[in-house]
Amino acid sequence: MDCNFKLPATTYIGGKEEELTLREILKRLEKIYCGTMGIEYMYIYSDGKRDWIRQRLEKPGCMEISKDKKLLIFKRLLRATRFEAFLARKWAAEKRFGLEGCDVMIPCLKEIIDVSSNLGVESFVIGLAHRGRLNTLANVCRKPLDQIFSQFHSLDAQDLGSGDVKYHLGTFTERLNRVTNKNVRLCLVANPSHLESVNPVAQGKARSEQFYRGDLEGRKTMCILIHGDASFSGQGIVYESMHLSDLPSYTVHGIVHIVINNQIGFTTDPRFSRSSPNCTDVARVVNAPIFHVNADDPEASVHLSKICAEWRAAWRQDVVLDLVGYRRNGHNEADEPMFTQPLMYTKIRAHKPVFDIYCEKLLDEKVITKELLKQSIDEYDAILEKGFEEAKKITTIKYSDWLDSPWTGFFQSRDNSKVPCTGVDEKILCHIGYKFSSPPPPEQNFVLHKGIERILAARKQLVDDRTADWALGEALAMGSLLREGVHVRLSGEDVERGTFSHRHHVLHHQTIDKVTYCAMKCLYPDQALYSVCNSSLSEMGILGFEHGYSMTNPNALVIWETQFGDFYNTAQSIVDAFISSGEMKWVRQSGLVIMMPHGLEGQGPEHSSGRVERFLQMSDDDPDTLPDDCDDNNVPLKQLRTINWIVANCTTPANWFHIMRRQVALPFRKPLVLLTPKTGLRHPLARSNFCDMMEGTEFQRIIPDYGPASKSPNDVCKLVFCSGKVYFDLFKARAERRQECKVALVRVEQLCPFPYDLVKEQILFYRESELIWAQEEHKNQGAWFYVQPRFKTAMTPDFDEG
Repeated sequence: MDCNFKLPATTYIGGKEEELTLREILKRLEKIYCGTMGIEYMYIYSDGKRDWIRQRLEKPGCMEISKDKKLLIFKRLLRATRFEAFLARKWAAEKRFGLEGCDVMIPCLKEIIDVSSNLGVESFVIGLAHRGRLNTLANVCRKPLDQIFSQFHSLDAQDLGSGDVKYHLGTFTERLNRVTNKNVRLCLVANPSHLESVNPVAQGKARSEQFYRGDLEGRKTMCILIHGDASFSGQGIVYESMHLSDLPSYTVHGIVHIVINNQIGFTTDPRFSRSSPNCTDVARVVNAPIFHVNADDPEASVHLSKICAEWRAAWRQDVVLDLVGYRRNGHNEADEPMFTQPLMYTKIRAHKPVFDIYCEKLLDEKVITKELLKQSIDEYDAILEKGFEEAKKITTIKYSDWLDSPWTGFFQSRDNSKVPCTGVDEKILCHIGYKFSSPPPPEQNFVLHKGIERILAARKQLVDDRTADWALGEALAMGSLLREGVHVRLSGEDVERGTFSHRHHVLHHQTIDKVTYCAMKCLYPDQALYSVCNSSLSEMGILGFEHGYSMTNPNALVIWETQFGDFYNTAQSIVDAFISSGEMKWVRQSGLVIMMPHGLEGQGPEHSSGRVERFLQMSDDDPDTLPDDCDDNNVPLKQLRTINWIVANCTTPANWFHIMRRQVALPFRKPLVLLTPKTGLRHPLARSNFCDMMEGTEFQRIIPDYGPASKSPNDVCKLVFCSGKVYFDLFKARAERRQECKVALVRVEQLCPFPYDLVKEQILFYRESELIWAQEEHKNQGAWFYVQPRFKTAMTPDFDEG
């Protein structure tokens, strides 16, 4: 044991010494790796990265912390601990999902921000579930204490919305970091009860901030995600979002993950909630180093936090900090944990809080005195009491005070009195059309697929004829927005080509790998950037990401397209908790577009329906109440302003063109759920003349029948309303039976908000006819249960009940 051994180059435990005794080697290694820290990194295949970690862990003296640093940890831990104690004392029966047992998370998070700020990061996007959120708001984001405490009172709100429970709320703040003396922007993203579902949303927001800042390497904006142990190992969205880490169109250039490891999930022990040894094992798939640390050792925790921030800055890759602690109370403060974990909680209740443990250590080291300890506690308690008294003076709250993504000046700069015209000049349409239908420039010597050559030639002929099919109408909408300086991002599975081989926005060289050409990026020399991104085979992760991306800048068109309409099924919780209700809960608007190929065309139960009935069921308009002043020209805008989202099923390229441009032209933002065709992509009836997209034209909420039936409305026997692809089937069937004069077909292009005024107009126009709603879906699916009561409401003022 006392023989000297030459140290290999793969270790740094010797410092300047080249030899150590075996006894000393074991002593030093055990102190590093067998104490309060556990380090996983040997699976990382890069020698340089493994060596980088060893240097920061093994060099003698690297763990030594100055007195000033210990005092900083002390003050931060004091604030974290006393904040929770104050809430427990004032609102003992309230749910707050406190941090007790992992209080060290606050000093760790602040250390990561400090180190990253010093390394040049200016903006931090933080994703966090409920546990510790109030503490983070108070002690990291520095949300005014009176605003936090007022959330414990049942106060009316000054602005519209339902609000949300206090431990779901987000915030945005810009403040001076006193450690680095630099300004930092902190965004704590609002999160629903679906724990880890905020991960891709925060990632998407961080990515968009990096895009708008021109931050190509993520050196100015970073993402921090804070997890629970049970959810980190148990929820698939963790893997879905983590494996985006190195994808070119989705990377945020490294995320610092912090796990609040309570060693329990609600009432479930780890042996029943995961099969892996550690809750963090999912991170190994992306070669992220994992730093486990006893949360009762604040200095080791903060040291590893520093390493995590430096790793992210050096390597632009994910890293995990696992704070292994406990949960002093039940899942929430009203739970009794002794019901299910009696032995564990017997030990916890006898265990000293980390603040007490650390104070004893600092007192022994004479870093602090009892007088300083008492003074520090009294000073912060006084701050809390002052905030508590100030909160009593608050009589109303504002949901907008908790907005995580403010759009400064956007709403004030828009005309709120009308829906802007969305048509464009014919010359612009032709320019975009010819560019889009042209092969790559000759000087590129680009070898095209013969099939692509035929597609481009057919597109050029369409432009010559001043006619657009679906792919061309889509390109004209996007191209005209790009010309106006609007960033367009199209994301989803196989969107570059399109599921049904109709789009072909990215052309591939047939003899040279990885050489591509995108005409949409070359329309104008000063156009905005067009991003078209084939995504991973993930729905919940990618939809959450694109929703987060849409939160940063309202002057952008962000589109997520499903491969088939039913693929959104696995993203349902993002739709429910963020997109359909985000504005009502958090006053957060989004102009995200969800495009879903829809139509029953013989591809089986799964690849047919976009489940429009689900979206319509979640629409928040009242089916029994007509909009105010139904005859007012501003009704469409008023309806759009008050609805939670827009649901449409367009049948013409021109209407697709207009509804996309309207998304950007509106003086506010609403999500758009757009059912798109499959066979209709190439249907001869699904064509539009350029004149339908030129100046003076706009989106048609319904498309009336302009055929023979409209010339003699009194002779019409049946007035058939429908939406989407079924119109083409009805049109064919009517022609085959020569019923053009007897049957009127009216297309409802915008289902929600429902076009009461136009429907009423058509019913009155064909007053003598039988009213029919036709759809291809089963009766318990499709739009029927949504439109049925609304047709009745539209007819009420002018018709008898019968």
